[in-house]
Amino acid sequence: MVYEIDCDYLCAKIIQIMTLTYIFHSGFVLEAEKCVLIFDYWMDPANVVRAILKKGKSVYVFSSHFHEDHFTKKIFSWKEYSENITYILSKDILRRRRARQEEADVWMGKGATWQDANIQVVAMGSNDSGVSWIVEVDGKKVFHSGDLNNWYAKFLYDRENIPQKIISDEFGEIDPLKEEKMFLGELKDIAKYTGEFDIVMFPVDGRIGNGYTLGARQFIERFKVGLFVPMHFVMSGFESAWRMKDECEACGIRYWSISNEGESIEC
Repeated sequence: MVYEIDCDYLCAKIIQIMTLTYIFHSGFVLEAEKCVLIFDYWMDPANVVRAILKKGKSVYVFSSHFHEDHFTKKIFSWKEYSENITYILSKDILRRRRARQEEADVWMGKGATWQDANIQVVAMGSNDSGVSWIVEVDGKKVFHSGDLNNWYAKFLYDRENIPQKIISDEFGEIDPLKEEKMFLGELKDIAKYTGEFDIVMFPVDGRIGNGYTLGARQFIERFKVGLFVPMHFVMSGFESAWRMKDECEACGIRYWSISNEGESIEC
């Protein structure tokens, strides 16, 4: 007797397809086989989240730090739609009294680890507030940068004339080289844990000014990346984030040129 083999079925079993959906700003939904990961929710113009929550999968909600564009207490209302939801938050949210101890299931600072039957999480550092996330799910390594980035790249554009100090109305006195050193130091710490990621979500924010892709370029120079996903570009527009496409493709990295809220890509 001869049996026909359904190759598409076998491939689907071997290669688990995940779907990544852009919510807004630095917010994403990653849907895996048995669970859903939601990163840094702020707003949801395309009404993505509610439908995802109703699928009945285990849900893990991550907030990398207390800034209002990365964390909102609205996430706690999602318990109304999902019976199996786990909140994994950066400890700075608790320190800043943006949430109560009992509202999150897991509080994490740099270096902390947590896992259950579906995911493994490592909280890495940030040169801004809170943490960045490494999550392993369905055999894939996923990185969400939070606010980890080379934020003062415009002052590093001319390496021969870098100002030692700049004065910011918002942040006070800043040393661009010192800030960059902190950023590169965090990348070095991440590299001690792993040198490659299947999916990376990283800021490509045109508001930085000249050289606003510098942080992203420094990241892909140091890590092997399967899919690079821009974020934190909402104020400078979708097209500003596409600037990294050529840089990534030159390194053999797949790039997602996001064009709308609610848009998805298969990973």
